[in-house]
Amino acid sequence: MRLFDAAARRFAFALDPERAHQLSIRALKTAKSRRTRQPADPRLAAIVAGLPFPNPVGLAAGYDKNAEVPHALAGLGFGFGFVEVGTITPRAQPGNAKPRVFRLPRDRAVINRLGFNNEGHEAALKRLRAERHGDIVGVNIGVNADSTDRVGDYVAGIRAFYDTASYFTANVSSPNTPRLRELQERETLERLLEKILAARDDAAASHGKRVPVFLKIAPDLDERGLDAIAAAFNAEPADGLIISNTTITRENLRDRRHAKETGGLSGRPLFERSTVALAKMRVRLGPHVPIIGVGGVDSAESAAEKMRAGADLVQLYTGLVYHGPGLVRRIVGGLSAMCERENLTNLAAIRDAHVDEWAARRIGG
Repeated sequence: MRLFDAAARRFAFALDPERAHQLSIRALKTAKSRRTRQPADPRLAAIVAGLPFPNPVGLAAGYDKNAEVPHALAGLGFGFGFVEVGTITPRAQPGNAKPRVFRLPRDRAVINRLGFNNEGHEAALKRLRAERHGDIVGVNIGVNADSTDRVGDYVAGIRAFYDTASYFTANVSSPNTPRLRELQERETLERLLEKILAARDDAAASHGKRVPVFLKIAPDLDERGLDAIAAAFNAEPADGLIISNTTITRENLRDRRHAKETGGLSGRPLFERSTVALAKMRVRLGPHVPIIGVGGVDSAESAAEKMRAGADLVQLYTGLVYHGPGLVRRIVGGLSAMCERENLTNLAAIRDAHVDEWAARRIGG
């Protein structure tokens, strides 16, 4: 598998990043009929926000923006415990001008300024309804760049995907849609959450099921910003948080060729900043709020450390760019091996083991 991953990386890196991404989606479309599942390790299973996750490692939003291959990703033996599609906006939009994705190989990082490029609700919904396999598939919802009713865009997402989503993620933290991060301000966020949760509750009554709603926040918040998020969350409690989106900071990068490109930075350099934000929010919100940790996960140890800092589950995307499709199986296998070494009956026992240490750090080092 490692040789395959290395060959796949050499081929992909010979192409423009977006072209490589399109080809990978196309390959998954041809393979999606051959569903295979890896044997599940019950020590990695978790119930989070009422959902049964076979393992804690998920695919972050951004890869399958148009819900073209979620069940292929979940069912072809990659090892994912869950998959998140999107970000999906009510209307189709092209996103920002190209080039807009840049690899930073020396840093194992990517900078993107895609801008919610996607085919819109209708196209994604048609695909999700056409193929269902019982996989956990979250739907990440956002706003059109030219929207005059941003709250309405999120509400429309809840209504559109309610019968197909395992959970929702309200993305208020992408740096590539102008003024989107302003939605993280306390009063604005409270109003937004109030409307989103009301729409969810209305849909729950008519569909006979309650779909969890997560809020995805930025890693670039200072202490006051984290306080504001926590206050809004306590006032209008969603089902959980996803921490974090990409960062606009450029700290200690070695790959200078693209370091000054605008957009969100993901990958290994994001690990510390996002993990500090995660731990600080865990301290603020207490032990019972589900949190998904994202940013720089590219090994079993980095996944485990997210959990020690307060995460119930983790997600990754950029790590696949540099380590190939076998990465997830290696992480899941490594977590099983950790359970064996440490005589753990369930991996969740490690959660919060280092939360105070991480929470004591200053954001940004």
